[in-house]
Amino acid sequence: MTATAPGAVRPRVPLGLACALLAALTLALGVLQLLWGEEGAFRFDLGTAARGALAALGLGAPLDDPFAQNALAGRLIRGVVAAGVGALLAVAGALLQGFFRNGLASPSLIGVTAGAQFGATLGILALGGYGVAGFVGISPAVITAAALVGALAVCALVVALGTGPGRGGVATLLLIGVAVNTCLAGLMSAAQELLLQSNDYDVLRAIGSWTFGTLDDRQPYHLAMVGVGLAVTIAILPFVATELDLLASGDEDAAALGVAVRRTRALVLLAAASATACAVAVAGQVGFLGLVVPHAVRLLVGASHRRVLPLSMFGGACFLLLADFAQLAALGQRPLGPGVVMSLIGGPVFLALLLTHRRSIAW
Repeated sequence: MTATAPGAVRPRVPLGLACALLAALTLALGVLQLLWGEEGAFRFDLGTAARGALAALGLGAPLDDPFAQNALAGRLIRGVVAAGVGALLAVAGALLQGFFRNGLASPSLIGVTAGAQFGATLGILALGGYGVAGFVGISPAVITAAALVGALAVCALVVALGTGPGRGGVATLLLIGVAVNTCLAGLMSAAQELLLQSNDYDVLRAIGSWTFGTLDDRQPYHLAMVGVGLAVTIAILPFVATELDLLASGDEDAAALGVAVRRTRALVLLAAASATACAVAVAGQVGFLGLVVPHAVRLLVGASHRRVLPLSMFGGACFLLLADFAQLAALGQRPLGPGVVMSLIGGPVFLALLLTHRRSIAW
């Protein structure tokens, strides 16, 4: 096991208490999202916001002002989508760190997020007339499926290149991630350059929103995609949580203890890839969240995946909501996409982790 792999740390906070605290904080941030709009936008008191939110869910009469009602409905969708995307990316990071037994693995660093983004870009190009036409009515499904294929393809490539005898070190994994991200970034740049030369600004704008991440103008079908990703991931977690703890000591030892190693690894990759794909298809590329949140979770509750995986979902939801609202509270608007904000936060954290473990990284 590498030194960056999660170690045996005794829990500092009970799991139930940690989940309850993060759930309460997530709910509080969601309420603030409803009350507080951008400069010049509607501001609501708690009673009005509650009435408008219930109306948006079909549980009551709408507000008298239809514009105010639409604003509340949009904020509600944005908040739920942000929480769902954060949960998906954080649990994907925790799964990949357990899979590789490497605390520096995350969907963005090893290229899974870029693979999902590239797949989504191909789906957008196809829907924009650069491939198979006629799918506009089911465009969310097409983009999500394309993102899933891209994420799975990168997962398979990283597993093939980064695992095996003598190839499990931190440096190997990071170099593979750099290479994959660089190759996909080159392909993305080429596609954007061709679109720019052809003056197809609508498709170019759609791809650009995926590059920097976006939570603007989310629709009910985005909620459905987040729900599908969460449902698939949550359904798989009970079958891999204990097994990932046993795999931490090596595949042979885990097999001797009765773990179906190949099945467990396949399920982990499927859960991580599907979670990443759905998150990217909904909000674009939001990096580093899958690196930061699982590390913070381990500091709270220890390294057991039965604790880390569910709490990472709560932590990811809270973290992305907090980052999204912090811009609004500090600046009165949201000038930066969530992908940019997460890079500003996650980049220094990643550097700190590298410096912390620089002596023990296996080159």
